[in-house]
Amino acid sequence: MPATDAPPRLIPVQEDDFEDMLIIRIAALRESLERLGRFDPQVARARLIAGFLPQFMHHIEVDGCRAGFVTLRPILGSEPATLKLEHLYLLPSMQGKGLGSWVLRWAQAQARAAKRDIVLSALQQSDANRFYLRHGFVKTGESDFDIDYRWSACREMAA
Repeated sequence: MPATDAPPRLIPVQEDDFEDMLIIRIAALRESLERLGRFDPQVARARLIAGFLPQFMHHIEVDGCRAGFVTLRPILGSEPATLKLEHLYLLPSMQGKGLGSWVLRWAQAQARAAKRDIVLSALQQSDANRFYLRHGFVKTGESDFDIDYRWSACREMAA
């Protein structure tokens, strides 16, 4: 976790937070998308619009400043009952300081309490892939641009 005066906090997202969140998303993903030859600000906007569900989103705040955001939402009708982790984005200046691990521990605690697995996708060739594997996620699939992962509290307890 970052060496700061106060611990990080999760703050609920509001409808009018979209533009600020788009800036964070673009900053967080730009390098990985450029490496794949897929950086396009309009596509970034469209993807965030498609997944903009404020009721499941939280700003990640450090010392009163927004450092990133995360979405953790239920997948309705999924069997077994599953949570989807989306949009875990940190500003580049906040990456590598333990903040992402702090957010994942929060998400995993939510999943344990709800007795649900967590699924997510990460861009091919992104540093996020090593990050998720280090935190107990298991690769379940792959597409042209993404790698899919699952984390299970039951599997964690059996290990």
